[in-house]
Amino acid sequence: MNNVTQMMAGQSPLPLYVQIRDSLRRQILDGSYEVHERLPSENEMMNTYGVSRITIRQALRDLHNEGLVFSAQGKGTFVSKPKAVQNVQRLEGFGEAMAAQGYEASARVLSIQQMKAPKAVAAALDLEPTDECVEVKRVRYLNRSPVCIDNSYFPIDIGKQMFGLDLSGDIFPMLENLFGIPLGGADIGLDAVLADAETQQHLNLKAGEAILRVERLTHNQNGRPIDFEYLCYRGDSFKYQFRIDRK
Repeated sequence: MNNVTQMMAGQSPLPLYVQIRDSLRRQILDGSYEVHERLPSENEMMNTYGVSRITIRQALRDLHNEGLVFSAQGKGTFVSKPKAVQNVQRLEGFGEAMAAQGYEASARVLSIQQMKAPKAVAAALDLEPTDECVEVKRVRYLNRSPVCIDNSYFPIDIGKQMFGLDLSGDIFPMLENLFGIPLGGADIGLDAVLADAETQQHLNLKAGEAILRVERLTHNQNGRPIDFEYLCYRGDSFKYQFRIDRK
């Protein structure tokens, strides 16, 4: 074994292909390998790690399955554009879900304003037709690439507390820790729609491209609706994943 393999074998009880996979994943996620950059060839990695071809292929197979790399016939293996997968098994924000997978997630505020609640928002938040709400519009980034436009609506008593605050991270922890609002659950709906001009601009889309739109209505633990969102994702950058049991 070479020094790299000896170090890996000595430090971890995990199989070598898992250690190689995890090492490559870290380098992809921290930007050591850029999007569409070619990874070392199988022969180069065999020499680097001192392992067989099948071990390298096992590591690359897992990275393929995670969507982190893709292969081009006769040209090699390349880094994919990040595509986040959010498992809908518990209520968590975008940043919370992505940090757990090793991604860097951030947000840029486009606007925050007090406004008359649109009809759908008023219905979702259980407001009167003449009530106002607070709208927060942001661009969400994954590894510094724009992947989502987030339009969030809050009842006035909650939303007015957000003016002047740093909204570059997840709002769920803010609601819980800063505002003292324990969260309960959320209702989620998914559909595909054509991106409007603003979404095209901020997500670098072409005219006529479709996006994944998520409607999410979050309640506090007492069942009061407190946060209604339209989350519009690039279709090539995000995937919701569900587990459904038949009982």
